[in-house]
Amino acid sequence: MNSSVPTALNSVSFLFEMTIIVDTAIWSLALRRNSPEMNSAVVNQLRSLIANGRVIMLGSLRQEILSGVRTSEQFDRLRNTLHAFPD
Repeated sequence: MNSSVPTALNSVSFLFEMTIIVDTAIWSLALRRNSPEMNSAVVNQLRSLIANGRVIMLGSLRQEILSGVRTSEQFDRLRNTLHAFPD
C-alpha cells in the first residue's frame, strides 16, 4: 500500500455535499406557526439545508406531512410549497 495516498488525500480540499431526507418530525417543527424557541436550532439547520439545495422529499413523507393539514386551503398552499422539493 502506498503510504503517500493518505497524505495526498489530506492535502486536497474538496466539498462533498450529500442530499438529505428530512424526517416528518423535523418538518412538523419547521411548519408550526408557533415553534418553541428550543427548536430554533433544528429549524435553522433545516432552513440552511433548504437554502443550499440539499433537501429532497420522499413521496411517503410528503403524504404524511399533508395528511396533518386541517383545511383544504392550507393543504393546497402546503402542497404547492412542497412541490419545490424533488422526490
